[in-house]
Formats: sequence, C-alpha cells, structure tokens
Amino acid sequence: MNKIIPHSITDLYHTLGMSTTNPIDFTILNVPNIHPEIPFKSPVLRAEYFSIIITKKGSGVYNLDDNRFPFGDQSIYFTNPGHIKSYELFTSEKAQIIMLTEKFLVENVHPQIYEEFPFLLAEIVPPNTQTDSEFEEFELLFRQIDLEFNTNSKYKNKIVGNMILVLLIKIKERFWANYNPLLEGEQHSRIVKSFKKLIESEFKKIKSKKQGQIQLQAQYFAEQLNLHPNYLNSVLKSKTGRTLSNWISQRTLSTAKSLLVDSSLSLKEISYLLGYSEPTHFSRFFKKNTDVSPRAFRKAHQSI
Repeated sequence: MNKIIPHSITDLYHTLGMSTTNPIDFTILNVPNIHPEIPFKSPVLRAEYFSIIITKKGSGVYNLDDNRFPFGDQSIYFTNPGHIKSYELFTSEKAQIIMLTEKFLVENVHPQIYEEFPFLLAEIVPPNTQTDSEFEEFELLFRQIDLEFNTNSKYKNKIVGNMILVLLIKIKERFWANYNPLLEGEQHSRIVKSFKKLIESEFKKIKSKKQGQIQLQAQYFAEQLNLHPNYLNSVLKSKTGRTLSNWISQRTLSTAKSLLVDSSLSLKEISYLLGYSEPTHFSRFFKKNTDVSPRAFRKAHQSI
C-alpha cells in the first residue's frame, strides 16, 4: 500500500487547480463549484485540517478510516485532522465546506480550543441530519461567514473567528452536550491506543538489545501517527490527563531506573540508549525528576 501523504489546505487548493502563493489556514468553498461534474469520487488523503460540511441539497458517502457514512439533504458533518478520508458525491446542488487549521482556531477562535470544545477531539462522528428550522440557523451562519471571508477587512480573520465560535457553540449545544472526552479515552481512543503501542515499541528496542538510540521526540511520534505535534498533545491531555511530554518523560524515567538497577551498563551507555547525546543531559533530566543523581540512585538501590 502506498503511503498516504498528509494534505494541507494549500495542497487541496493545488489539487483543485486553484492558485495560491501563501499557506492557507482558513477557507470556505462552494461544493458544486469545485466539483461541477457529478458523480464525483475524491482521491484518498490524510487531511491536516478540520472540515465542517453543510449540505442543503445533495447526497453521497463520506469515507473516514474504515467507516463509510452515507449523507443526504440538510446534513452537517465535521472531521478532524489525521484521518484517512475520501468522499463520493452522487448529487450536489447546494453545499458548502469550511476548512480551517488548529492554528486558525487557536489564534482567532479560542486559545484553549480543545478545553472549550472537546468534541473537536472526537475520533469518529457520523453526519447529523437537521430539521428545517435547525438547518436554517446553520445555513445563515455559513452565509455570514462566507460574506465576511470575501471582504478585504484587516479584521477579517477575527470577525470570521468569532462567527466560527458561534458555529462551534451551536454544534456543542445541539449535538455534543453530553460528550465526555475522558470517557472516550477510557474506551480505547484510536489515537491514544496507537500512541501507546508506538511508545512501547520504542522502549522494546532496549529490551531486545537492538542497536542505536530510541526515538523520544514529540515530532517523531506525531509524524508516525500522521498528526501535528500540538494536536497529538491535545488529544493525549484531554483523554488521559497527561501531556505528550509527560508520557515520554515518565516512560523514560521508569526505563532509566530499571537500567540503573538491573544492568551493568555505564551511565554513558544508558544515556545513549535513551536518546541523550550527552550523559550530563540525562543526569540533569533524572535529577530534576527524582531529586537524586543517576549515580546516587544506582548506588542506593544496588546496595539493598
């Protein structure tokens, strides 16, 4: 299977044949305009952005990871970054799609976006069909966002951000009032489960005596999961109560203690195995978290 490359909003513009020179953090597009030929089947991609799709009149299927979600008239659907996705359009008369990055959300909507709107971390959410009156509210919001987005105001992003804030509040009120991200974490969230497997596989390299350093950088884990580091950190914090750096440091610390007590490896060798270029860096990390030096810890526990 070919590796699916992460796809930014800018990449999407290029795929659609739309010219752009600057990175794009927000856009709103008319679906019939970008897909005039129906039926349409999209390529498979891994989006690095959030999508909110409102379909007044249309039908098709959203494919998200291993899930297949049919949709029809008066439906609302959103996806978050990181998933393998594609879609098919059977009919498409009136629909719009908002695409925005985490950067736009944090800078223009809410600085603690996942604390305020934890449903943005939901792994899989099927399309939601609305009543006439409910759909009209969302349609009006989309129309206002579209109008403001196409102005030249220097305050455009902030104004659009505030409208997105209203949109997210409406979604929170209507669909996810009882959403509990910690509960989802207990139900084996896909991202959390994948991360745990990945971090354990790195530390298994030490036990199996494989050569070379293990990978303990946040960027490495994010890349392996095809996620932005900030997004992975937010998922872990929301669903486990621990940050990405905390997961890495605590697992490193427990392994370091085991190696100090149960092996004859030198401090230099242990430092290298745990990804530290200099033993002094490892010693500083260890003492910061235990209040004793690695050497003192080894001496105290080996004499027991």
